[in-house]
Amino acid sequence: MTHLVESASWPAAQAAEAISALLAHRRFHPRAVELPAAPSDLDELEWEKSGGWIEQVASLLGAEAQPVETPYPEVAGMLSSLAPGVVLIRVGEQRRLLLVCSSKRDRIGLLGPDLREHRVLVESVRAVVCQTWEARIGPEVDRLLELVKVKKRRRARAREVILKERLGPVQIGGCWFFRLPPGAGFLRQVRHAGLTRHLAALLLSHTLQYLLFLGSWWLIGRGALQGRLETGWLVAWGLILLTMVPFKLWTVWAQGLFSIGAGGLLKRRLLHGALNLHPDVTRHQGSGQLLGRVIESEAVEFLALSGGFLAMMTVVELALATLVLVAGAGGWPHGVMLLVFVAATLLGAWHLARRQDSWTTCRLDLTNDLVEQMVGHRTRLAQQPPDQWHRFEDQAVAQYFTLSHRMDRARIRLLTFIPRGWTLVGVAILASAFVAGGAGLGPLAVGLGGIILGQQALFKLCAGVNYLTAAGISYKQVAPLFQAAAIQQTGDLTVSRMARQEQANSAGSASAPVIEAENLVFRYLDRGDPVLDGCNLHIRQQEKLLLEGPSGGGKSTLVSLLVGLRQPDSGLLLLDGLDRRTLGSDGWRRRIVAAPQFHENHVLTETFAFNLLMGRRWPPAPGDLEEAEAICEELGLGELLRRMPGGMLQTVGETGWQLSHGERSRLFIARTLLQGAKLVVLDESFASLDPVNLRQALQCVLRRAPTLLVVAHP
Repeated sequence: MTHLVESASWPAAQAAEAISALLAHRRFHPRAVELPAAPSDLDELEWEKSGGWIEQVASLLGAEAQPVETPYPEVAGMLSSLAPGVVLIRVGEQRRLLLVCSSKRDRIGLLGPDLREHRVLVESVRAVVCQTWEARIGPEVDRLLELVKVKKRRRARAREVILKERLGPVQIGGCWFFRLPPGAGFLRQVRHAGLTRHLAALLLSHTLQYLLFLGSWWLIGRGALQGRLETGWLVAWGLILLTMVPFKLWTVWAQGLFSIGAGGLLKRRLLHGALNLHPDVTRHQGSGQLLGRVIESEAVEFLALSGGFLAMMTVVELALATLVLVAGAGGWPHGVMLLVFVAATLLGAWHLARRQDSWTTCRLDLTNDLVEQMVGHRTRLAQQPPDQWHRFEDQAVAQYFTLSHRMDRARIRLLTFIPRGWTLVGVAILASAFVAGGAGLGPLAVGLGGIILGQQALFKLCAGVNYLTAAGISYKQVAPLFQAAAIQQTGDLTVSRMARQEQANSAGSASAPVIEAENLVFRYLDRGDPVLDGCNLHIRQQEKLLLEGPSGGGKSTLVSLLVGLRQPDSGLLLLDGLDRRTLGSDGWRRRIVAAPQFHENHVLTETFAFNLLMGRRWPPAPGDLEEAEAICEELGLGELLRRMPGGMLQTVGETGWQLSHGERSRLFIARTLLQGAKLVVLDESFASLDPVNLRQALQCVLRRAPTLLVVAHP
């Protein structure tokens, strides 16, 4: 079986073709682009170094490669859930790739060079992946088992247990999971995640459960109307009720799987959209508006899923209730009247949506104002007369109560009057049929049952459309995030051409230009005059430049243009001879990084190491922590690390309140240097340092940064 695994592997030189074949096999519809040749040293690359190239190829083909690392005891489980994915293995002295395209029970499907799927045991693949580590201590374990005279029939099990104990902390890498990028179409992501089958299972199980429910009442009603309840029919009734239990469990299980999967996709897309937003979009939004957007994003997920499930289930129940009504004494008029009430429900939902939209706008305005006033409370006390503190608040609260009253009345009409109104009208139609005398006892009972079923379905429909309208209103707040995720950030240049361009730059003279800016013009959306007008700047390799200027002179704006946070209105801006469209946002930001001004930089509630390496990679590679600690020593943070009980793994608190102003500034500098960019930009990063620490930090930066631009006041 191990030989079959190796025969289904791809040579490292065909890595790009292998990834493209895997994506095509899984219907990712990869882009028709020039495939880059694998690096000549791919066979010698470590797991983490080769990952960058694989991720770039996946991005070029229109997918996203997520590196996967797992402890040794959990490798088998990871392989079972990797599809579609790539595993880098060693066969002899060469690196080869396994393309995991499917998994089922204890076997996984490997896409071979013949483009056919080969089914192999998970254990066989695990043995190949872990053979390097097991070979290191395997002979020692075998000698130990021989020494203690373990019986041969138990030796394999004992060896497995000892290996798991010895290699338990070891992290096994070299695996990448492929998925659609967050900006892809949301319905396409739902299909690729396999959520449509959970949705189909939900509808099927609920339909079968409802049919069994109707069948149980048909049995018991038939016996009651005939005047006798035989034991056999009662047993059949009980068996049908018992059969409904697994279908109910199936419904809940499918609903849970779909909710978790769809919710995860929605959160991932919104997070990507938030990171993809243009700075000018949020520049004038206060903390209250941002908080309101976060709250509404949670509401969209809950309301949309809850309302969607109710609406889908109600469609099934309404269809079956209509059939029951048509079969009853009321006939077709009964079924048509139920559809009329469904139309009235939709009309009432539209009316409620209008009321709720106005109420939501007022509520969010109140939230925004309240948060902003809390943030600026001291300024308000100092500058605003006391008699005006609550002047506008009272007006806003009064408007809020008026809109709340209107919305509550519309909701009561929808949730109460329509279902109960149907009951009255349905009974009236049934009564007219009874008075006419043309209906028997059976059809009357069926009609009465249809009325009850219709009432229950209308209650669910009203609740479902109420949730959906609320979700639609909340979506207006998060729509910019959802839509921003679809903004294309991929450059037009292939990976191989980028590599050739970088080789040409590195082979050139030391004075080759890194940044070329010609006649840059930039103005903010709310200003008429440009902040930068005809700005020119040339930065060459290994140069160390100081940019001085007064406050408000456009220094930070120029930095934001250089690092790609903003786009110039006109002019030419090149990085390594390539523009941003060619490199793409990710490619641009990998080559140039900046430490923004202190108030625009942040320390997260995590460990000191996480805050240092968040721009590099997390979890860290073996050498990352050592390099981070070395840079901290050079910046004068060594004493801080020795003082903290957890060292690099010490949690630094919300916003880094446990760190001094100067320590946070040096943390920001270290974070920038650790990203390994070609050009490092420091925007007033030394302003809070005393002369001794300033000299030490400056020496570290001059030594570590390949090319440097420091922005400071004169």
